[in-house]
Amino acid sequence: MTTGALVLAATPIGDPRDASPRLLQELSGADVVAAEDTRRLRRLAERLGVRVGGEVVSYHEHNEASRTPDLLARIAAGDRVVLVTDAGMPSVSDPGYRLVSACVEEGLPVTGVPGPSAVLMALALSGLPVDRFCFEGFPPRRQGERARVLAALAAEPRTMVFFEAPHRLAATLTAMASALGEDRPAAVCRELTKTYEEVRRGGLAELATWAAEGVRGEITVVVAGADPLAGGPQEAKDVIPQVLARVAAGERLKDVCRDVAAATGLSVKELYDGALAAR
Repeated sequence: MTTGALVLAATPIGDPRDASPRLLQELSGADVVAAEDTRRLRRLAERLGVRVGGEVVSYHEHNEASRTPDLLARIAAGDRVVLVTDAGMPSVSDPGYRLVSACVEEGLPVTGVPGPSAVLMALALSGLPVDRFCFEGFPPRRQGERARVLAALAAEPRTMVFFEAPHRLAATLTAMASALGEDRPAAVCRELTKTYEEVRRGGLAELATWAAEGVRGEITVVVAGADPLAGGPQEAKDVIPQVLARVAAGERLKDVCRDVAAATGLSVKELYDGALAAR
């Protein structure tokens, strides 16, 4: 019976002192360490004062498909393969899911080393409800696609967590304000656990104005869910700016109206007429 296993090991999201003793143990005892960035892994190991055992290989979005079969074979042969990404838990908006799925399909052991999480820390610091939440990852980069995704979340009652690149933050917050409401409570969590950690709280429109001045660092955005008593946007005037933004991005007005109507319960005709009147 094989003694090999895949170990998903969480790494610090900023402060290396957050590394767990188990992470150090797994890094030193591994047969193989698959790292998203081998140079960052070696810098982390140096700061932690640990010698990485076994072979170190790269495992990132560009070689994930080609390298998975080899790692799977190593695990099946009895090797302990430790998977680490640049920060946080592997497979959560990072490489790892493909290898986990392959191991599960082959009946090979998968375990993990828990640790720092930007999602959970941002939730806890946001001041927003945390009893129910959903993780939405990075919003689409293209304006039209991003508007569609956010429109579908307009009535989502759970607190939502997003990742975003600093140079796209202002545009994303503006799109969120259009789709979810300018006053929807939110928090932008920047550089968590690092020297310049900052949590900025306010309505989406207010945060978009702040972000327009320029923001740097790793960003996690937490947005309050729709008020269940309000049931999300109920009037066409609340979502017409969102409709017009998507049309301006190249979508057909009729298609947008049908999409937004399905997400909000509003009339397609009311949205169509309202958009024409607002042009």
